[in-house]
Amino acid sequence: MKKITAVLTGLFCMFLSLQSEAQVKAGDDYFLDNWKVLVKATPQGDVTMVFAIEKKESTYTGVVQDTTGKEISKIDKIEIKDNTITIYFNAQGYDLSLVMNKKDDDHITGSLINMFDAEGERVKKKM
Repeated sequence: MKKITAVLTGLFCMFLSLQSEAQVKAGDDYFLDNWKVLVKATPQGDVTMVFAIEKKESTYTGVVQDTTGKEISKIDKIEIKDNTITIYFNAQGYDLSLVMNKKDDDHITGSLINMFDAEGERVKKKM
């Protein structure tokens, strides 16, 4: 009887450890990287920006750059929930928010201030 109890306890502990591992892989770190994002049909036409997102301790930070690497703005705030990130920043005197949704491993879709469609891809590091 003690052997059955020990086996069942072991299986239960293994099941719990597998469940906790699944929760750890929620995907928050998916967005850590540089993202080249095309925002379509703005008043200035199609605009391409690079969002460099990093994590310092437990806080997400970053900058917004143009395609040459020149900093446009610092990111004011980042919110991540499930497979979606919302980035708050200021550009040309406007407070803006960009919502990016995970599409696949290296691509996102989303919108700028819920008005302009956006699509982007992870910037691959050159070796």
